Parts: sequence; C-alpha cells; structure tokens
Amino acid sequence: MKSVLMLAGTSALALATLSGFAHAQEPATVAFLMPDQASTRYEEHDFPGFKAAMAELCAECTVIYQNANADASLQQQQFNSVIAQGAKIIVLDPVDSSAAAALVEIARSQDVKVIAYDRPIPDVPADYYVSFDNKGIGEAIAQSLVDHLEAEGVPAGSGVLQINGSPTDAAAGLIRDGIDLALDNSEYKTLAEYDTPDWAPPKAQEWAAGQITRFGSDIIGVVAANDGTAGGAIAALKAAGVNPVPPVTGNDATIAALQLIISGDQYNTISKPSEIVAEAAAGVTVTFLKGEEPEAKTTLYDTPSELFVPAVVTRENIKAEIFDKGIQTPEEVCTGEYEAPCKELGILD
Repeated sequence: MKSVLMLAGTSALALATLSGFAHAQEPATVAFLMPDQASTRYEEHDFPGFKAAMAELCAECTVIYQNANADASLQQQQFNSVIAQGAKIIVLDPVDSSAAAALVEIARSQDVKVIAYDRPIPDVPADYYVSFDNKGIGEAIAQSLVDHLEAEGVPAGSGVLQINGSPTDAAAGLIRDGIDLALDNSEYKTLAEYDTPDWAPPKAQEWAAGQITRFGSDIIGVVAANDGTAGGAIAALKAAGVNPVPPVTGNDATIAALQLIISGDQYNTISKPSEIVAEAAAGVTVTFLKGEEPEAKTTLYDTPSELFVPAVVTRENIKAEIFDKGIQTPEEVCTGEYEAPCKELGILD
C-alpha cells in the first residue's frame, strides 16, 4: 500500500502531514544528514521542511544539519560526530547506499535509530524508510515519454538515450528499474545507457554529447532520471545544433526544469515537494523519541516504509500542478525570457 498526499502548497502539506503525529514531551538531539550539494533541494527544501516540522512537534529538540557534498567518507565522519553530540535519531540520505549499511550497524550498537531518507539502504534494514516511490517515478516519466512519442506518431523501433542517476545511490537504481520497465514494454529501443557519477549534470552533458556524435538524428528522446541530468542532456543537444530538441524527461521540478518545460525544451518532470518527505521524517522521528513504533505503510528492503506518490508534470498541466497548488509562484519562475511563454500558458495574466 502506498500513501498518496495531495500536493496543495506548503502550508497545507504541513497541516496534512503533522496532524497525524503527537508532540514529543522531552527534548532530544536529532540529526539530518544529506548527501550532496549538486542539487539545491537539500538547503532550500528538505532541511527547512524538516526543521520547521521538528519545531512544531518538538520545540525543545536540537536539530543538527550536515551535508556530505557527495563524499561518503565525510558522511561517515559526520555520522560519528552527531552520535558523539548525543543524537538519538539520525535521518540519513546516504551518499553511498551500500556503505551506509555500516553506519546503520554503528547506530544500532549505540542505541541510535536511523531513518533512511529518500535513498534506501538495501543491505542492512534501517529503522524506517521515508521517500517518494522511486521505482514508480522512473516508470512514470518513461511511460509519459513513450505515450508522447506514440501520440506524435514516432515509428516503432526508434531509439532513446537513457541517463540514470548515481551508481552508488540505491534510489537511482529504483528509478532506473522503473524506466527499464516502461521502455521494455514499449515499441522503442534504448540506444545507449549511462549511470551518472554523483548525479553530476556536467558528466551527463559530456556523455550525451558523445552519444549525439554517435547516433545523431536517430535519438528521438532522452529518458533522464532527474532534472540535473536532463539539463545536461538538453545543453548537449543545443550545443550540437539539434533543433528541435527531442523530448527529454526529468524529475524533481526544479525551477530551472520548470522554465525549460515552459519554454518547450524539456518534456516532463516529477512534482515531489521535498517538504512532504521531510515532514513525514520529522513525524517518524518524534514517534521514535516517544518510545513508540511508527506505522509501516509498506515495506522495502525489509524496512518499514512510507512511500508517497508524486505527479508527472508536462507543459499541458504545469499551471494546475505547480502554480495553482502553490508549489512555485509565477514570480519565481516566469522571469526574463520565460515571461512570454508563461503568459501563453495562462500562468501570468
């Protein structure tokens, strides 16, 4: 069973998520350890969402935030450091999902709970896992592309590029599995596939440039696992003079990606406000602090879990899914060259 939360703006999200959790009675120290700075989401959405929810649920709790900047060794140091500072609960988005198994073992030996966040830890079950449904995300973005290609009359047997996320990220593996499921059941073939180290857009761009040289006009679409890798692919296509740019998928609904969708350069993304998962993680944290066991909505890798179902966003529904629901505002997105297409889509008057 998967949880579905309507994406209706941050204040509504907070109300919907936090209303189901009791407040903690005693102060405690908790840690929120994120994996990298390649994406701005952790500083702009995940941590602020977690911090605000913890302030609501446990005003006396101390929250420690660290970001490992894609360095698994640094994350281990940070993990050990927050335990030394007295953290009783650690919310962990691992740089390396395999290496994180040792961190879970360390936490267990010190009676510290670990909540896997966004990226699962397959080898050793964490105490809980909170995320969006990553396999579902991969299948959704790829199926959306397949449906679009079919609607446009693109011949069966045509080929797409597949740009996956980091090979050390188990969530990226789930997204890849979902993409594979949709593509394998389609009439289109995968020309080439790439696992992007650290999710780094420049590496995705470099790889895509090589494939454009190799396959040229045979590329009729690109399934990219997130908006950063999508942006890299689009930059490579434009640099090579490909016009029009074939449809490119994404995931995360970053402002840059929303602008590319509005301008017609990116085909889709996934709307998954990080605050949803951050607030759920805070609720699970407080449940553990109260000495209780949080309810498992499903199980993944033998870990009690809650997986939220996000929405696919294209140019056709971007106004309804992003702006009408208050996830972003026109003032943030419809700037400069994007003002005119925003007016065309009814986002701006």
